[in-house]
Amino acid sequence: MKHLGVIGGGTMGNGIAHVFAQFGYSVTLVDIKQEFIDRALAMIKGNLERQAKKGAIASNEVAAILERIATATELKALANCELIVEAATEDAALKKKIFAELDAACSPAAILASNTSSISITEIAAATKRPQKVIGMHFFNPVPVMTLIEVIRGLDTNEETFNTVMELSKALGKTPVAVNDYPGFVSNRVLMPMINEAIYCVMEGVASKEAIDKVMKLGMNHPMGPLALADFIGLDVCLHIMEVLHQQLGDDKYRPCPLLRKMVAAGHLGKKTGRGFYSYT
Repeated sequence: MKHLGVIGGGTMGNGIAHVFAQFGYSVTLVDIKQEFIDRALAMIKGNLERQAKKGAIASNEVAAILERIATATELKALANCELIVEAATEDAALKKKIFAELDAACSPAAILASNTSSISITEIAAATKRPQKVIGMHFFNPVPVMTLIEVIRGLDTNEETFNTVMELSKALGKTPVAVNDYPGFVSNRVLMPMINEAIYCVMEGVASKEAIDKVMKLGMNHPMGPLALADFIGLDVCLHIMEVLHQQLGDDKYRPCPLLRKMVAAGHLGKKTGRGFYSYT
């Protein structure tokens, strides 16, 4: 593979484009507005410069990596890509619409991947005429730093597609882990109930937020407490994933904590809004 595509210039999308370009691939990054693309390129440039300062890449590589990234505001710009990773908003209807349009615009040989953290790959694949070539590539934030990729097979994903994505993941310096298509996959099925339970502990007055995070950091050797992590992820994202788990698995152990719902309703979404369980102003 030489030419890869990325849909969405947000935190995950620009990170994926960054890594693709850093490892020598030509990349086409697509978003719906030029201002979103400009913001993504500025973020990639800043992150590359930080890597150069730390010695992770040579300083003269920054410009060369950026030159490998082309941009566009229409999906037809991805027509010649061999693999496209969709990193749009975590909305099933939107993702299915994007995949239907990609299916029509791209070569029949192209692999269509989603960076979704919770939505069914099988459901997304059903919007295309190539379900055997649809797969999940769930990167982790921050993408240039985190080494894990969950590679998720849908019901119809074939072995050729799966093996190609596993090899690509390794070529990016990542560690791919094979996962089957189930709500929340592995990472969020385990992580989000832990975060949700920590929020219940706050709501029920079991301990202060600082105490809860300290217990998990010092007692379980987690690098970040669950409440600080929820702020970093975004409380709206946490709520959405818990709702997917609750709805699709039908078990009340996945019921989102009422305090989580209340905080999202108030617009206290964590680091991105300046306020969540902690203040970031």
